[in-house]
Amino acid sequence: MSDRLMALAEQLAEADLTGKGAFRYGSPDRVMLVSGGPASHLAQWSMMAGPPSFRVSIRQPSRSDLPRGEPHSPLHDGIQLTPMPDVLLAEVEEWKHGSWYHRVTLRAKHLGDMMEKLKPLTNQDTFQQLLPENCPQRPFWSGALAYDLVQWTQPIRLQHPPDEGALLAVLWYVDNGVVEECKTGTITAFGQDVAWVEACKATLEQPWKAITIPEAKLGRESTTHTDETHEENIRRIQQGIVAGQVYQVNIGKHWQGDIDHPYRVFQRLTQHNPAPFSAYVEAEDLGFALASSSPESLLACDGTTVRTSPIKGTCPRGNSPEESEAFRTAMLESEKERAEHRMLVDLMRNDLTRVCEPGTVGVDRFDVEVYTNVQHLVSHISGRLRPDASGQSAIQAVFPGGSITGCPRTMVCAAIDAVEQMPRSFWTGSVGWMDVHTGASSWNILIRTLEAKRIGRRWSGSIGAGGGITIGSEPTKEVEEAAWKAAALRLAAGWITAEQSNVSKGGLELYPIEQGVQRAPSTSTGSVFTLEQALQSREVGCILFIENLDSFSYNIVNAVTELGHDVVVMLARSAVSAPYLDPVNLHNLLERLQPSHLILGPGPGTPLDAALTVALAHHALAGQLEMPVLGICLGHQALALADGYSVEPSPFGPVHGSPVAVEHVQDSLFSGMDSPVMLTRYNSLVIKDGGSHALNVCAHEVGTGLPMGLVHPTLPIHSLQVHPESVGSELGMLLMQQFLQIQSDG
Repeated sequence: MSDRLMALAEQLAEADLTGKGAFRYGSPDRVMLVSGGPASHLAQWSMMAGPPSFRVSIRQPSRSDLPRGEPHSPLHDGIQLTPMPDVLLAEVEEWKHGSWYHRVTLRAKHLGDMMEKLKPLTNQDTFQQLLPENCPQRPFWSGALAYDLVQWTQPIRLQHPPDEGALLAVLWYVDNGVVEECKTGTITAFGQDVAWVEACKATLEQPWKAITIPEAKLGRESTTHTDETHEENIRRIQQGIVAGQVYQVNIGKHWQGDIDHPYRVFQRLTQHNPAPFSAYVEAEDLGFALASSSPESLLACDGTTVRTSPIKGTCPRGNSPEESEAFRTAMLESEKERAEHRMLVDLMRNDLTRVCEPGTVGVDRFDVEVYTNVQHLVSHISGRLRPDASGQSAIQAVFPGGSITGCPRTMVCAAIDAVEQMPRSFWTGSVGWMDVHTGASSWNILIRTLEAKRIGRRWSGSIGAGGGITIGSEPTKEVEEAAWKAAALRLAAGWITAEQSNVSKGGLELYPIEQGVQRAPSTSTGSVFTLEQALQSREVGCILFIENLDSFSYNIVNAVTELGHDVVVMLARSAVSAPYLDPVNLHNLLERLQPSHLILGPGPGTPLDAALTVALAHHALAGQLEMPVLGICLGHQALALADGYSVEPSPFGPVHGSPVAVEHVQDSLFSGMDSPVMLTRYNSLVIKDGGSHALNVCAHEVGTGLPMGLVHPTLPIHSLQVHPESVGSELGMLLMQQFLQIQSDG
């Protein structure tokens, strides 16, 4: 936010155009979306809303309406899946007579549906003023979504849910405001209230005064987890990785203490720690505020294209250009950091593929972004929405963000709940905006964020920070990293001194590493059907994909559709598939669908956690299936287990997100390929020889000799421990193509 717009915020309040004095126009609540730092593809415009007259809030239901989950350890016992709640209730309030009054209650199926339900409440007329590119051009909704809305985006029941009545979301209706274009510095007043807009224009024409932001008074802080507890939580995660339940889990802790006022904290952040996706929201009567200096975009949509810019990979900025470059080089050369980032890119490709046209999802660019205190690896991924998808369905598909949860998504959300043992509230949720009529929207990820609550006249705040835990994480270093991620906010809150924070100084810098190439969709792209859709429409002859709750499943589905094939996705770990554990029902289903090929997909845990996949593996090896079969990762292990191999933790430790050299034989899916070939591993468990088998090892990892592929000598059964669909797998698409070219016996 420019000095001028920051000063304008004060002048509008003095002129009773915002704040408590603006009751004639609307409420004293505040909504500010701020692009700090230099103008760039990240920082394009900043917006300050006029006094809102409508808002929507969502609160945690009662225990009777939404019971807490049964005590269990997802990292050791596996996941307990439950149907998502049938109803999400949102209260619409209207500002009248100096107070908020209930207007109507919205009933939605989930988060995306709730956004759809806002359409009748939203004026479709465009603003008379032309606003900068990528700005909303008509009234829109803006506000905050708590992480704990995960209860309506993932099929899990939280063991540590928010208290009954806790705030889960608050969105304001924005039909007036001011926008500053970062590139030109032009400030425009916009809106449908002519009197407010004209008064705002008059204020804009007045000389603006520089403002003085008071320094924070030094206070005391406490933490929700000691360093020792934080380190122990990291070790628990790593035990779960070794067991094959998770690949990477983001966990953290919170610093808490008293503050002078959250808006003062926000002013200090915009001055000393600018970030392109910063925001400030405050519900004055609720005693609630968020001050965010987030560097990360969860989702941006223009109504046709969706984009996400996940951050994973972090190092200090350094105190000099030379030190900064040294840290940056080490991060780029670190296999741990690159593998962690590659894993996140694969996850977010998967999420966008769920709402995008096949073949349109790709990585546009890969950068190092340098902020006041840290440097990050950032990829920018985009795709074109399917005709039946929207910005509303996109936020439902990606929330909460992969960079602050991990892989596989559903499993790690359950693990986070069990390990952190407290609701996250708004930390790692999102602040943003949406034009509900077009789906155009932009949402950040609420990292580098203060959540503030007022009791009486006293404000207290909470700051969360953490990191992605992999098998290569060093607990002590992860605890240190969380502390310096939170340092700039703790300094702005007054909980530590500048000397204690060791915050570097410097503005945003961008270092492009790779420019991605967006693939053009194939002219013969296939379609994707759910099992229910396939049965209703009598679709036959498709590829049948067995989905095992993995965060890369739809990347495999996308690869198949890019190769021109239709896919039916069967959710193997859901109540829908339970009847097909009966062999008669399963064979009746296969006769009904007549799939040309069967793919047993990857997933967390062991094959014994995927009963349907194991059942299909037994049928395949018994020669009872007429179609070619491919097992990937967990599917590979299921075929091996059914054939007498054992499945055990790798003696060399887990590998997730790293390409490895794979040597192979030619009479397999690798026919015609040079050996070795680089393919990405995501596994903790491996198969081990247990005697005589029908399946032969056709590929192994160079150096370790671990089996990476199996082939049946007479039946069209193949399996891969590696993930051909990963961005790190060269010739992965060729492997998929060669499997799909195998003719069915049916």
